Amino acid sequence: MNKSELIDAMADASELTKADAGRALDAFMSSVTKALQNGDSVALVGFGTFTVKDRAERKGRNPQTGAEITIQAAKIPSFKAGKGLKDSVNG
Repeated sequence: MNKSELIDAMADASELTKADAGRALDAFMSSVTKALQNGDSVALVGFGTFTVKDRAERKGRNPQTGAEITIQAAKIPSFKAGKGLKDSVNG
């Protein structure tokens, strides 16, 4: 499912117009992004939790030359599915 298909599904499920559903989805994504940028997590009970994880600096290899390179440390956005989402997918 891509973004436009998600907007269509949201509009059908909520009786919103597609434009309103699109604005709602954009607002949700923007709010989650801002929270993660501020170092906060976003927990949606029964759905899951968005967090930021720290990835340490590590060694890697350039696939073209085989030369060893250092990959810098980074902050990585992460999502952990909640029990309700896991149960609905598996059951």
